[in-house]
Amino acid sequence: MSKVLDAFWRALTYCLLPRVILLSLLPVLLLGGFAFGLAWFFWDPAVEGARRFVLDTPLLAPVTAWIDQFTGGAFRSVIGPLIVVVLAVPVMIVASLLLVSTFMGSTVVTLVARRRFVTLERHHGGRWWQALWWSLGSTVVALAVMVVSLPLWVIPPLALLVPPLIWGWLTYRVMVYDALADHATHDERLAVMRRHRGPLLLIGIVSGYLGAAPSLIWAMGALALPMMPLLIPVFVWLYTLVFVLASLWFTHYSLAALDAMRREPTPDVLPPVAVPPPALPDSSPTPIALP
Repeated sequence: MSKVLDAFWRALTYCLLPRVILLSLLPVLLLGGFAFGLAWFFWDPAVEGARRFVLDTPLLAPVTAWIDQFTGGAFRSVIGPLIVVVLAVPVMIVASLLLVSTFMGSTVVTLVARRRFVTLERHHGGRWWQALWWSLGSTVVALAVMVVSLPLWVIPPLALLVPPLIWGWLTYRVMVYDALADHATHDERLAVMRRHRGPLLLIGIVSGYLGAAPSLIWAMGALALPMMPLLIPVFVWLYTLVFVLASLWFTHYSLAALDAMRREPTPDVLPPVAVPPPALPDSSPTPIALP
């Protein structure tokens, strides 16, 4: 636990570096600008379409009518924005994570390595296309689990537990690969992930809860429809900051674990030992003893 906390404080300090702050604005400009354009032109039609879908669906109409009557008509005006928010938040989170991984992953690793792990040798065990395949595969699995687990989100305790676990697992998978891609070999990366699975998952889960925190602002902002297109870049920036902190956190912990593993006398991953070929039998004729 002390190593996890040490990596966290180091990551929090690195977030204050001017270079990190400037780099965190790039995903905001890309994703924030794109989301702002979509919200500006399609927010009202999306809200109205979601509201009509809920109110006009035969299976949902009796339930929504009862809730609307119970809330004094407020449910009818809130249900549309809430549905749009629920559908938009996972997309925003995944997009922010992938953008931070793509545009800042290698920069964060280089920054931490030059400042703290100067002597740590780079073995380049991961290629960019392998990282892309790993990230996309993990994202597909996380989204599939999210869709399957949607019925659990209506249960209050599980609604606070299931989404952060999914985002934490996805963050763990993506960020650890980025942190070790340049310095570790394939076997070393698997060894670090196996030996430190518990602390790394803990970092991912905490990052998942931090990433879910801006979603509460989303839910509150859904009540202010005219302000939503203007607030979207702010939410994207909050998601970006969370994942930049997570990237630095994973990098500090993973590189420290790799460095400690290499210093061990018997690490989990050893270089292959050359085995000498078996000796061939002597084919020379046996001398005949003379009397």
